[in-house]
Amino acid sequence: MKAVCWHGRNDIRVDNVDDPKILDPRDAIIKITASGICGSDLHLMAGAAPAMEAGDIIGHEPMGEVVEVGSAVTNLKKGDRVVVPFTISCGACYFCQNSLYSLCDESNRNAEQAQEIMGHSPAGLFGYTHMLGGYAGGQAEYLRVPYANVGPIVVPDGIPDEQVVFLSDIFPTGYMAAENCDIQPTDTVAVWGCGPVGQFAIQSAWMLGAKRVIAIDCVPERLEMARSISKAEVIDYEKVDVYETLQEMTKGRGPDCCIDAVGAENHAAGQLQSVLDDAKTAMHLGSDRPHVLNEIFKCCRKAGKVSVPGVYFSSVNLQWGTAMNKGLQIRLGQTHMQRYLTPLMEKITGGEIDPSFVITHVEPLENAPDAYKKFRDKEDGCIKVVLKP
Repeated sequence: MKAVCWHGRNDIRVDNVDDPKILDPRDAIIKITASGICGSDLHLMAGAAPAMEAGDIIGHEPMGEVVEVGSAVTNLKKGDRVVVPFTISCGACYFCQNSLYSLCDESNRNAEQAQEIMGHSPAGLFGYTHMLGGYAGGQAEYLRVPYANVGPIVVPDGIPDEQVVFLSDIFPTGYMAAENCDIQPTDTVAVWGCGPVGQFAIQSAWMLGAKRVIAIDCVPERLEMARSISKAEVIDYEKVDVYETLQEMTKGRGPDCCIDAVGAENHAAGQLQSVLDDAKTAMHLGSDRPHVLNEIFKCCRKAGKVSVPGVYFSSVNLQWGTAMNKGLQIRLGQTHMQRYLTPLMEKITGGEIDPSFVITHVEPLENAPDAYKKFRDKEDGCIKVVLKP
């Protein structure tokens, strides 16, 4: 089959690789019909993620048709259309039983690598580093899905791929980011980053009852989407000072809730602090650039809530004293995907949201290398790419 493979920094190729096979009774094989390129895939492209190997199949936002199931899979049958969440979860361990699916104890087959660095291993992920299992990803013609009796959700008839494919990652990720803010009816929510996760965080903040949502970015197309479709007030950080503007907009108090939908893909690359952070990275003094988090710590109101769905890989130079002395409440982590699949599917089928609004480009699988570059460089108004084998 054809698959999108990582071969090193800024070296993404479409290779011919072996078809996946059933390796465990709980496996299923999916024929991919749509698969997104995620902002965190750009971290892989940039070489920011550890433990990648040349030839790794990437991608973690897949959906498709079931073509084969293992003997222990009773919830799926051949011909079902399914969305596959990016977290691989066993469903039986302590964390899965407590709906903390992204922290599954059983699914990372290279758990010792993660444990050595983090103390404990999170769940395995599709199409990501070997430290998180080294599982083949979904930017391919076919995908093996481990623990298929726990992960995929069946898509009702009549709903196009484009409306449901983002249940694989970015819609639940944006929703959990907003949910982690424990939004109250009087709250102002500020979202850093108007990429796809940021857009879903904005829309989810409205769903969860926010009084006001403010979005921060510099890319015109993203800001316009946040303003016109996601109905947020917007700040272009290249034109105004974010802290001063937020204080003015909130009468000096600061936003009640702040969401970092940027992560290691730093939005402030042209600013002095980011240049210094880049220098530290070059000297191996640090690898992730926390400008956004430090700005959030400064901007958020005292005792405010900070939510971090943005991906980080390593140590960061945080203004921790600011967060401590302001009494900020911080929640973060990979999304507990299986917790959200059914309720968010119901929001789609009920017409409360059509997630396809973020799609700007649909490309055949063989165009993936160019699509990655277009997405990375934000060319041609590119906000979200869906690949179709």
